[in-house]
Amino acid sequence: MTVCALSQNKRKEIRSLASAKGRNQLGVFIAEGTRCVIECLPLFSLRELYATAAWAEAHPEIQASIIEKSELERLSLQQSPQGVIAIFEIPEAGEYRPGESMTIALDAVQDPGNLGTIIRLADWFGITDILAGPGTADPFAPKVVQATMGALGRVRVHRVPELAAELRRLAPRPVIGTFLDGANLYQTEIALSPAPVIVMGNEGNGISPDVAAACSCRLKIPSFPPGRQTVESLNVAMASGIIISELSRRIYG
Repeated sequence: MTVCALSQNKRKEIRSLASAKGRNQLGVFIAEGTRCVIECLPLFSLRELYATAAWAEAHPEIQASIIEKSELERLSLQQSPQGVIAIFEIPEAGEYRPGESMTIALDAVQDPGNLGTIIRLADWFGITDILAGPGTADPFAPKVVQATMGALGRVRVHRVPELAAELRRLAPRPVIGTFLDGANLYQTEIALSPAPVIVMGNEGNGISPDVAAACSCRLKIPSFPPGRQTVESLNVAMASGIIISELSRRIYG
């Protein structure tokens, strides 16, 4: 196998993909690790793929540019590189058009791990669109890509400049928000047609007042046994899973 020598400019370019500015300038994102890269290959347009000789030997079906292990470790954005780095083109999200499945709306969900988990949840439950309001993490940030494990290629994340205005535009579609003072998720009749929008709020502040005003239904996930509560609130990704699961059960039986 022929080992490639990367130029200083190429190294700098790849490292720049750690930032939103670098990704936006180049129109690409980085994926690392065997499972993540293999999941992304059929879903995104591949620009470049770099791997160690050992990784390439273990995956002969995948064409790779071979680099030294030490070189890959310098390029990697992970603490424990797995021998492969791929650069994919960022696709156009396209215009959001409400469909037959639910939509998730995120009000400044800032943590990349939470966003990645929510994207995976959406994929699992057949949700194809997410509305990302201002302050929401970049869906193509390395930690988000890693957390989605390919789901990012099946779920469209639409950046919207004003989430409250977008939600009002969707009326009469039900807009369901999660609040500490909301009605019990399991005991409340919920309008589920046309397919609702589920709003999840910021990790520290919850749903902002403007977005809350656009919600037509306010729900709460109760603690069990009834009345028992040892923490102030649930993690936003965990709460998303509970809400989406319950509403999916009601819709699909």
